[in-house]
Amino acid sequence: MKIGIVGLGLMGGSLALSLRKLSFVSTIYGLDHNGSHQQEALDLGLVEKFVSFEELCTLDVIILAIPVNGVIKTLQDLEGKISENTTVIDLGSTKEAIVNAVPVTIRKNFVAAHPMTGTEHNGPSAAFDGLYNDQVVVLCDLEDSGTLQQETAVRIFSGIHMRLSYMHAHEHDRHAAFISHMPHVISYSIANSVLAQEDKYNILAMAAGGFRSMSRLAKSSPHMWEDIFRQNKGNLIDAIEIFQTELEQFKKEIKNDEWDKVSEKMHKGNSLEEIFS
Repeated sequence: MKIGIVGLGLMGGSLALSLRKLSFVSTIYGLDHNGSHQQEALDLGLVEKFVSFEELCTLDVIILAIPVNGVIKTLQDLEGKISENTTVIDLGSTKEAIVNAVPVTIRKNFVAAHPMTGTEHNGPSAAFDGLYNDQVVVLCDLEDSGTLQQETAVRIFSGIHMRLSYMHAHEHDRHAAFISHMPHVISYSIANSVLAQEDKYNILAMAAGGFRSMSRLAKSSPHMWEDIFRQNKGNLIDAIEIFQTELEQFKKEIKNDEWDKVSEKMHKGNSLEEIFS
């Protein structure tokens, strides 16, 4: 199986490292419009070589590890240029806009996937083997993909030891707004709240594990996350408003010395960990 990965940053580069271990993968090619990324990816041994778009279209599997707008454009560019046996998989963080934009003529070729993993770092040097191991990958509207494409995607993600979950694209985007997109908004807000203080350096001198954990996501790429926020705007606003209601209630109870209610809220929050266990 010859695989081409478009975008050799954290997600694409780490995937390349994982795919190298699979016996059914013969060659991994790359395509990245960032010249420095190309050289860095080659130096790191992420791919064998970089190919043109025309060469990419001849491969067995094409994986799109680029921002959502780039995924949509590439899917449109692929129309009429790939065979019925080609599998195209995207790794975008929102799914409904992508699924709705896939040209009808290549819908069977396409598998919408979102690996629920990542770090705040980006670029080829951020890639590492094991990023995908034992993490969840959500496959959306898989029934609309061709049988070969379904089997190929499952074989690839199972092969790199991911746990498969299935749902519709609109469900995915709603859920992702709460567990991924809104936390990034909150992290950026926490960081900016501290940066707005006159004595921010003294404040940061006190920063320990709690603050660092909550502000870690604020290191993420603004370019990438602006794209995600834009694509999932409606669901993200709903999630923020629900969070704001909860935060305002917390604020009110603290202000009014309603410590029993504050304690009750914290105990209720503790129960979230039981769901993960």
